[in-house]
Amino acid sequence: MAKKDKPFRPKARRPRGFEDRPADILKAERDLVARAGEVYEAHGFMPLATGAFEYADALGKFLPDEERPNEGVFALQDDDEQWMALRYDMTAPLARYVAENFDGLAKPYRRWQAGSVWRNEKPGPGRFREFTQCDADSVGAPGPEADAEMVMLAAKVMEAAGLGEGDFVVRVNDRRLLDGVLDLAGVGDAAQKGRVLRSLDKLDKFGWDGVAQLLGGGRKDESGDFTEGAKLDDAQIEAVKRFTEASGAYESGAADPAGETIRALGAALDGSQQGEAGVAALGVINDILKGLDFGPAQFRIDTSVVRGLGYYTGTVFEAELLKTATYEDGKPIQFGSVGGGGRYDDLVSRFKGQPVPATGFSFGVSRFAAALRALESGEASKFDGPVVVLALEDGQAAEYFGMAAEIRQKLNVPAEVYVGSGRNFGKQLKYADKRGAPVAVIVGSEERENGQVTIKDLALGAKLSAEAETREEWLANEQQKTVPRGEMIETISRALSRMKDQ
Repeated sequence: MAKKDKPFRPKARRPRGFEDRPADILKAERDLVARAGEVYEAHGFMPLATGAFEYADALGKFLPDEERPNEGVFALQDDDEQWMALRYDMTAPLARYVAENFDGLAKPYRRWQAGSVWRNEKPGPGRFREFTQCDADSVGAPGPEADAEMVMLAAKVMEAAGLGEGDFVVRVNDRRLLDGVLDLAGVGDAAQKGRVLRSLDKLDKFGWDGVAQLLGGGRKDESGDFTEGAKLDDAQIEAVKRFTEASGAYESGAADPAGETIRALGAALDGSQQGEAGVAALGVINDILKGLDFGPAQFRIDTSVVRGLGYYTGTVFEAELLKTATYEDGKPIQFGSVGGGGRYDDLVSRFKGQPVPATGFSFGVSRFAAALRALESGEASKFDGPVVVLALEDGQAAEYFGMAAEIRQKLNVPAEVYVGSGRNFGKQLKYADKRGAPVAVIVGSEERENGQVTIKDLALGAKLSAEAETREEWLANEQQKTVPRGEMIETISRALSRMKDQ
């Protein structure tokens, strides 16, 4: 065949920034969302699903990047020439839903939602254009009591994910405190305040020296790109620095670090109406959380937390992982923040023209699940596939499928029959191994004629093959047993229990 007559074969490739997630990752993410959903629903939050697209004009100024209001989202025109954009978070669709159904909803309206969101941004390591978020929000709740509940829920989600005391902390601040500091320092321009907030949100990334450049004249990165600064003078920058360090009572070993921090902030912000309101809100939040026996091990007041999005108006917080894992070379993996939230009282008001206070918490499912996987031992998930019934004889399919159905029904575990081509024993066993099957069920002609089944414990076999020093020692174990057909379920159950105990 001439070269020009060859059929077109597209190259198999993923668009940049869009990730394929195999079964083990999806199962981990699904489990995390299920655990979070149980926490939310136990506290009266009901699930909601909104569409992937929202009209672009509904997003307004609340796009991901305020400095590029027409970028950052994937947009297209509908057949009526209205611009639609894939949702970039779960909060903007919630605001639209509440406004559209306002009169019929009980307020506060408490919902949780999980799903994909999309950002039209430059992809990079760990930065994707599509990822999964899980949110809980309370719309129509005006006081710091609702903010305290959100902080509490953030901590409970961390615990539901399997994290213990010392593994995480929820860091809490109030955006009005910084507004008060800037007012007292003579920074009154709203655009300038916005640059200060965005600069401080990069404190973990750049450190204080880098943030100080962004607060001043600007910062040039390693590539030569220049970011314009907030144009604060030296005295104003120093005032901001003192504010970010105001929660030092936690490092000093104080008996009541939250109380001392609140008292210090009250003295520093005396005379600022905004600042005093923020201090009062933190006092209420602290009293509620202390009453729930939440102390420094679960939450801390941290004035360096500002959150980057422009719609936050009061309390802000971040859930940070403190527990670390290690790379193969032994270096520690620092996970940092896996979620956050705060009060946003203006988002729904854009639609209604009346005050509609709201507060919420959101975490990145993929990032959080990946961190949890890295913190696990690793071997436990190797055999999390289904029990596999090998199909070694023609004409016995009904029996094989009946066995798999019995395993599912009586043991409540996944089970499947090998439905690939051929009856080769080695090929099917290799398939079971690749599927991560803990157990393989074998019924050949000899077992069938004798009314027996052979149960091969693949998890135990792998463990013993790594530990046994001689072939005789390996063969002497119980990794493969032939038992009467009526003992199949009991034998598989023992094998699965043994795997859990390892």
